[in-house]
Amino acid sequence: MEEQVVLVNTNDQPLGLMPKMEAHEKGVLHRAFSVFIINDEGELMLQQRALHKYHSPGLWTNTCCSHQRNGESNIVAGKRRLQEEMGFVAELHELTSFIYKAPLNNGLTEHELDHIMIGHFNGTPEINPEEVANWKWMYVDDVRDNIQKHPENYTVWFIIIFDQFFEQIKLK
Repeated sequence: MEEQVVLVNTNDQPLGLMPKMEAHEKGVLHRAFSVFIINDEGELMLQQRALHKYHSPGLWTNTCCSHQRNGESNIVAGKRRLQEEMGFVAELHELTSFIYKAPLNNGLTEHELDHIMIGHFNGTPEINPEEVANWKWMYVDDVRDNIQKHPENYTVWFIIIFDQFFEQIKLK
């Protein structure tokens, strides 16, 4: 059965469920989250999306991201997906949320109310190759500089988040 996303209004109130692919084809506003893991050195863990992903394959992005399941809290969803994609769990706290709408490289549209979560971890992830091609630590300032020089290497939502919330992420 195809994964369902939670459709929401601009106040994050649930409106129903829709298959994930259909929501991206129609550009319908739905709930999502983006997890940012920082280590004690102030570096951000980035992941490179698996090369066979249906959108944004091979692009670098935040530590993990996905969609909440029906009835699942943001934090529980973030921890679940962090374990599924990166092979570890960390305590998370929600930083902020925002709405964005952006076309993807294959005719799909991301239209998400995205909850940004921050956590700390100092180890080495055990990446799930179905989800992640590679990973690395980068200082937050270096990530910003690299996005400015090579935006084509990063996911659209990651660029938007970094543009809008760089200072908040850097302070964590």
